[in-house]
Amino acid sequence: MRLGVLASGSGGNAFALEHEGFTLLVDAGLSARQHQARLEACGMGTARPAALLVSHEHSDHVSGAGVVARKWRIPVYGSGGTLEASASRMGRVAGRSVLPNGSTTEMGPFRVCAFRLAHDAVDPSGFVVDWDGGRLGIATDLGHPGPLVTESLSGCTALVLEFNHDEDMLWNGSYPWHLKQRIASSTGHLSNTVAADLLASVMHPGLRVCVLAHLSQENNLPDLALGASRGAAGDSVMIVAGMQDLALPAIDL
Repeated sequence: MRLGVLASGSGGNAFALEHEGFTLLVDAGLSARQHQARLEACGMGTARPAALLVSHEHSDHVSGAGVVARKWRIPVYGSGGTLEASASRMGRVAGRSVLPNGSTTEMGPFRVCAFRLAHDAVDPSGFVVDWDGGRLGIATDLGHPGPLVTESLSGCTALVLEFNHDEDMLWNGSYPWHLKQRIASSTGHLSNTVAADLLASVMHPGLRVCVLAHLSQENNLPDLALGASRGAAGDSVMIVAGMQDLALPAIDL
């Protein structure tokens, strides 16, 4: 299985999972043209997406969902609240399939389970994706990693985990006070410190890869996020930071 980190950050989020010739897109905060360009850049240019999974309705996750779904004529999956809240932005698509939080569905070679996140969206989801060789947990845009998140991510062989902000950079930065409060709230975004604690709580010998996701370009630095995560995971895990403007080379999971 290969993971493509096409974009990660407040300007747009997009991931691609490919296994046995089946490609699943997760979130679509880029244009269709950028999706294609970044699939090519990460080494997945021949992939033909078969479905799109969306985590919640905020624009950095669904601004390109409609055009991407129409380009490849693929269905869109998400919670009922997410699909309803993003319907006007998406427009007409080939199909919408509700994946309620707490439920599981089969998508090609993948078994996808959705679980509820604490974020200021209508009905946001994290995902655990199982295939014949491992388990990937995806949890970005979560203000508080409660017991459900920890339980859902336990046992994963790979993670995409939010490391949004450094607390000192956020509170001493230029954002207006109301935005700082929203980011730091229990329904906002994870700091490096809290994310590292979450990573430490789900560490186990089988965890091989962790992608640090949704880094703020204003309130974080890759070195800070990497330092925090390395302190939690040690040297046994491959840790990489997702980027806003460039796709990472596809990661073999």
